[in-house]
Amino acid sequence: MLHKLKSLGSEFKTFAIRGSVIDMSVGIVIGAAFTKIVDSFVSDILMPPLGWVMGKVDFSNLYLTLPVNGKIINYPSLEAAKTAGAVTINYGVFINACIGFTITAFAVFLLIKSINKLRFNAAKETSDAGDVKNKTCPYCFSSIDIRAKKCPFCTSDV
Repeated sequence: MLHKLKSLGSEFKTFAIRGSVIDMSVGIVIGAAFTKIVDSFVSDILMPPLGWVMGKVDFSNLYLTLPVNGKIINYPSLEAAKTAGAVTINYGVFINACIGFTITAFAVFLLIKSINKLRFNAAKETSDAGDVKNKTCPYCFSSIDIRAKKCPFCTSDV
């Protein structure tokens, strides 16, 4: 039993120290920080002028109040509706989240595109040098061993 536990601990240590796990952890932390930046950009920089152009609308304050006992009570703000305990559909907050997602997705797209371009250029330089031990992955353009059946970078079959 103790031997199995030691083996499991050793296996976990190998897994946790592996480069891809550490890279993934760093990516998650950076992604969380980037999300805060994008959220601030959307709510503090992008949405105020957009709301002003659309007639001084604060998107984060757009909501629908659901009727209680057949009556709809109009509140002056979302905060007032929440304080009163009203049931609301906060579609303005959803609009902000959609815009934030779009900006984040576009930024990630640009990042991946630039990384792929760098990898392609590096692979092209390697292949131009007459390197017969490597080939270029047709999916991520990484330089991989000519004997490889699967790309170690994007895990595609080659």
